[in-house]
Amino acid sequence: MTVSSRIAPTPSGYLHIGNGFNFVLTWLYARKQQGKILLRVDDLDKKRVKPEYIEDIFRTLDWLGIDWDEGPFGPDDIEKKWSQHHRLDRYRAALDELTFKDIAFTCALSRKEITAAGGYPESGFLQKLAPNSPKTSLRARTEDKHIQFRDINKKRHRVNLHESMKAFVLRRRDGLPAYQVASLIDDLDFGINTIVRGEDLITSTAAQLWLAEKLERPEFAETKFRHHPLLSNGQGRKLSKSEGAD
Repeated sequence: MTVSSRIAPTPSGYLHIGNGFNFVLTWLYARKQQGKILLRVDDLDKKRVKPEYIEDIFRTLDWLGIDWDEGPFGPDDIEKKWSQHHRLDRYRAALDELTFKDIAFTCALSRKEITAAGGYPESGFLQKLAPNSPKTSLRARTEDKHIQFRDINKKRHRVNLHESMKAFVLRRRDGLPAYQVASLIDDLDFGINTIVRGEDLITSTAAQLWLAEKLERPEFAETKFRHHPLLSNGQGRKLSKSEGAD
């Protein structure tokens, strides 16, 4: 089986060394296996996307000496063909299927209310709202069960989604599909079979494996994963946009 992997930056800020570390690891692994690489720009959140952040992606990849086989080769390509906004129908079809199967439910609780409750309350699962009610999100009806999988390096992971990602978001309150859905559908549609990501995304891997099972897409369970350690600063904090890393 030919390795097919992807590099998936988000243009919501300038890239940092942690991003570069992941890109290099992905590129090295795919090229060592004589595999293919897709460049996927995760630009769903248009409010946070800026032209200078998109330019930074291509400058950074060029500086790192990283090439790819499929995907945009410049900012104009993204707008014309590769933006995730061209694929909204694909994400919505998955959301509709999850709703029809009662895997997704409509939630009116705000993030502030959930935080005040000390986490997602069990009562939230009992809401009876129409799927397209205003100012609502779609959330996953998580189960109290463990999702198990192994890394390429044989390390075993065991994640209980109901404990670690209880009722995670599938569609945001602004109507946009959430990361877990968009990333899964993109990986399925582009035939990605090898994913290199940070160990902070182990729970995301479990969530996407669970969603793929509910969507009856068993091929995603055959995906090879490698969760690498995160780079950190002198204070032990991970280098990420959320932490304000450079």
